[in-house]
Amino acid sequence: MLTKKITLLLLVCAAFFASCGNENQETTEKTADKMADFADDKNFKDQHEKPAAVEFKPMGEMTSFDTPDGKTASAYLLKSKEPSDKYLFVFQEWWGLNDNTKREADKYFAALENVNVLAPDMYDGKSTDNPDEAGKLMKGTDEERLMNIIKGALNYAGDEPEIATIGWCFGGGLSLKASILAGESGKGCVMYYGMPVKTAAELAPLEVPVLGIFAEQDKWINHDVINEFEKLAAATGKTVNNYWFEADHAFANPSQERYVEEEAMKANAMAMEFIKKRL
Repeated sequence: MLTKKITLLLLVCAAFFASCGNENQETTEKTADKMADFADDKNFKDQHEKPAAVEFKPMGEMTSFDTPDGKTASAYLLKSKEPSDKYLFVFQEWWGLNDNTKREADKYFAALENVNVLAPDMYDGKSTDNPDEAGKLMKGTDEERLMNIIKGALNYAGDEPEIATIGWCFGGGLSLKASILAGESGKGCVMYYGMPVKTAAELAPLEVPVLGIFAEQDKWINHDVINEFEKLAAATGKTVNNYWFEADHAFANPSQERYVEEEAMKANAMAMEFIKKRL
């Protein structure tokens, strides 16, 4: 155990000194704020048209759990028929915990064997189909509250759970952060065009492989952003495999006009295979 901690410390130090030579390196650890900054970008808002209505008959139900800050949080839950300590956490886009996110949760629940699926409500009951309002909700999030909701979900999963995570856009970054918080309980992380963490201190506790799905035409979560993430992963000894698709941001959301079915099907098949192997 001591050897492992020393090795990890050396990796973190190496990442720190490597980053010092890059004048553009972010030093803040509150990377969720960086994604939230996009809320003021008109082009980013225009990239998210009002989502189309989704035909949806939920397979699961809402549940609640306590969070470490003395509050409660809610989540959409699909519970395995047989008792199981395996969980897939599904994280919403900037719209909130809407029917599209719940439908994705249903899809994974149907495909996975003996796995509970939990989609935490990261906006504490708020959701919208208006891009301006979605931007305000995302920008108005409190990083500490977001992390407390994730910690509450981890506690809800039990003493020794096996947890994989997946999320899109705003939820892509939350998927990574949840897998980091999961520690040794983590099994794998999928992030669709989400903002990665920026510092070695943040990434160092990650114990799982990451599958990143990104869009070639994305002006925000672009090659520059992901190249820096790959350098950070290499410096801290993490397994991160990123794949690029000929599409734009939000291309995997079938309720969006920018949905690209062929590319989305390829990305979704990749994500499903990844999660099945780990749960």
